[in-house]
Formats: sequence, C-alpha cells, structure tokens
Amino acid sequence: MPKFNHVCVIDDDPIYTYLTDRVMKMVDFSNYIEFFKDGEAALNSLKPRLRSGRNIPDVIFLDLAMPVIDGWQFLEEFIIPTKKKVIIYVVTSSIDPKDMQRAEGYNIIDKYVVKPITPELLTGLFDEM
Repeated sequence: MPKFNHVCVIDDDPIYTYLTDRVMKMVDFSNYIEFFKDGEAALNSLKPRLRSGRNIPDVIFLDLAMPVIDGWQFLEEFIIPTKKKVIIYVVTSSIDPKDMQRAEGYNIIDKYVVKPITPELLTGLFDEM
C-alpha cells in the first residue's frame, strides 16, 4: 500500500488523536504524523512552512469543532501559495447536513468524513486516488 510522507491531524480530542495515530500506524498510512490541538496552533506552524515551501504535509485531517480557532476558521485562513497539492479531509462527528453542505463550498476540501477513522476508511482513501 502506498503511504504519505507527512500527515497532519488537527483535533482537540486526545482519545480521537490517540486512536487515529494507532490506526494510521497500523495501516502504514504515513512516515510522519503531526498533531495539533486547535486551528491556531496548526496555522502558526503551517503558515511559515507554506511560505517557504518546506515541510508541507501531504494530507490534513481537520476537525470542525475545536477551541481557539475551529476548523471553519482554519479553512478561511489556510491559503496554499505553493504548487504542492495538500489533500484536506474534514473529519468530524457532525452529521448535520448544514455542515456537509457548507464543506462543499470549500474547493480545498477533498472529502467530508464522519468519525471515527478506521483502517477501512484509510485504505479506501488510497483506493480513491
């Protein structure tokens, strides 16, 4: 199975991030998995890297409901000035059709995924590429 070099998970739930880390390692999803507890911490780390074009994640798993800066605010501020394609999956517990419809309005979102992350889901993401 192919794997990504660098994956970023932005989520404030420690149980979810622990399980996601375990599942990603189980299916050999990525060489490096980076975690942020909120959108602000992620933006503070990722913006300089985006400007320099170095250490940019291949995939971002983004939760919507977080403190400080939520997923929606993150998406408003996350601008990719590089030529590298960053795959963004919104991964949330929300099954609200309004959230799903709102996510469709962002052309940088590749997929809306309802938690939890499972091995089958991750391997299915590879199959979709």
